[in-house]
Amino acid sequence: MTKRKFLFSGLALMLPLALATILILHPTRAKSEDKASPLEVRVDNFTFGPDTLTVPVNSTVTWVNKDDLPHVIASSDGVFKSKALDTDDKYSYTFTKAGTYGYYCSIHPKMVGKVIVQ
Repeated sequence: MTKRKFLFSGLALMLPLALATILILHPTRAKSEDKASPLEVRVDNFTFGPDTLTVPVNSTVTWVNKDDLPHVIASSDGVFKSKALDTDDKYSYTFTKAGTYGYYCSIHPKMVGKVIVQ
């Protein structure tokens, strides 16, 4: 066997083993796991990002304050309200009913957002 044939046959054996190792150590996620992960809204530069978020029923949305000033997340209809969130503080709410939920920062009322639950 020539040196070149030996190299290629070695690679032919190693590639399937490497692929199998990757798949065993890093399995793909099921779609149900992806849906269970929390959704995040960043509060940054006096804005909500994204300002409109569409989620399925029973989703938990988490707001994270990245501003240097505190913010309070409050729904327009009084369904939920956070405490004052300092920098890097988080607030989560689970939406159990379909509908459109407008919200704003009660300290800075021009900051507005919306969660659409389907």
